[in-house]
Amino acid sequence: MGSERPGSPQAVEDGAEEDEEELSAGEEADLRSSAGRGSLLTRRGITLRVLLKDGLVEPGDGVLTIHYLGKNFSGDLLTDGKIRWVETGQTFNSPSAWATHCKRLVNPAKKSGCGWASVRYRGQKLVQYKTTWLHKYQPSADMSLVSEEEDDEDEEEGKATVQNDDKNKNNRPGVHDAMVSKKTDRERIPVRYCTLGTRDASRDPHTLVELSAFSAINRFQPFNVAVSSNVLLLMDFHCHLTTSEVVGYLGGRWDTNTQLLTVLRAFPCRTRLADKESASAVEEEICQNLFMRGLSLVGWYHSHPRGPALPSLQDIDSQMDHQLRLQGSNNGFQPCLGLICGPYYHGNQGVASTITPFWVVPPAEQRPNDYGIPVAVEVTYVQDNFLTSDVLNEMMLLVDYYRAAPDLVQFQQFWCPDTTMMDKIKGSLSCHAPKDQAYSQILEHVYSQLNHIQ
Repeated sequence: MGSERPGSPQAVEDGAEEDEEELSAGEEADLRSSAGRGSLLTRRGITLRVLLKDGLVEPGDGVLTIHYLGKNFSGDLLTDGKIRWVETGQTFNSPSAWATHCKRLVNPAKKSGCGWASVRYRGQKLVQYKTTWLHKYQPSADMSLVSEEEDDEDEEEGKATVQNDDKNKNNRPGVHDAMVSKKTDRERIPVRYCTLGTRDASRDPHTLVELSAFSAINRFQPFNVAVSSNVLLLMDFHCHLTTSEVVGYLGGRWDTNTQLLTVLRAFPCRTRLADKESASAVEEEICQNLFMRGLSLVGWYHSHPRGPALPSLQDIDSQMDHQLRLQGSNNGFQPCLGLICGPYYHGNQGVASTITPFWVVPPAEQRPNDYGIPVAVEVTYVQDNFLTSDVLNEMMLLVDYYRAAPDLVQFQQFWCPDTTMMDKIKGSLSCHAPKDQAYSQILEHVYSQLNHIQ
């Protein structure tokens, strides 16, 4: 990123905000006895070391996070109040130093990090812990500066998004639809499962939830999964075609002896999610196709077109319903795999879609009103030898279905300043390429059909 990229934590500390100078132990002790110093306390006095000492936060690995312009950073909170960046092991003296360093990696023109407003401790902004400390030890302090930090950060990041959108629109024709989605990305920030608590009817069902690991809940993954590359290719193609959410089913086989779930075929639903009348007919057709091919229903997929490929509360409940249905009345165990595809999320690495396999562990019996626990599933991806005629035919049916759709993606527009939507879909599908290199020539026919309907 050129010479503006900070070279070390200390260099970043020198250029950080002035609100977090290191205090001596005596100065920290004086904080509780001082009064009417709200300005001093919010701008300088309260450090992570103070919050640690008073038990408002606890040290831990990966408990600190930053989300900035589609990029995520994770840090460890050390016992001395310093922050260790997980990715590099660098240590920073304050939230502002770490935030400034991370944000300059994304945006070299960034001057300061607004650390207390942009760094989160276990999902909550640090500025909220600062406010709690002030209420407890300095109830007469001026709280306006605390709220201003948070407002300034939200306003600053929002302006950066809008300015980037405007700049790219001026530089490239037709880039608006691709770049404006960054605002949508930013609005759907995932929460940790541990912050959910019991079910709450007032909670937004579209709230995204971070996945847990089986090991984090003291369990082993109870089955193995193998997914065909043709499944991923067809699903990824389907999800790229429209700016609306899509859904489909997964066919395969479940081997009770080896505990292996093999996903062999994707069945896109050529219907709208809100179209209840045609949904049953489409599902019946898919059931017949499964039967004709000697396959069983083993899972489902859906897209988050411009958001992270993480399950929402609604997705968690849907996955739980699917798992119960596949289990059947005999209480025999058969897993149901959920896949989420995020094709146009700007937080993705490069042009490839993010595809997330997940499963839901039911809540504990003594807590029946809790949400199910979404967990990440380890999957083996198997490269197919060639692109089958079944997959190619399904792709052409999807093109025909979305041909006149108002939410069809405009593939000649720009995904980013140097990449069109067509370039993006080609690049993403190449990640699921079969061994036979002739597939690219076959897909060119599909791509030409997409170009003709623009």
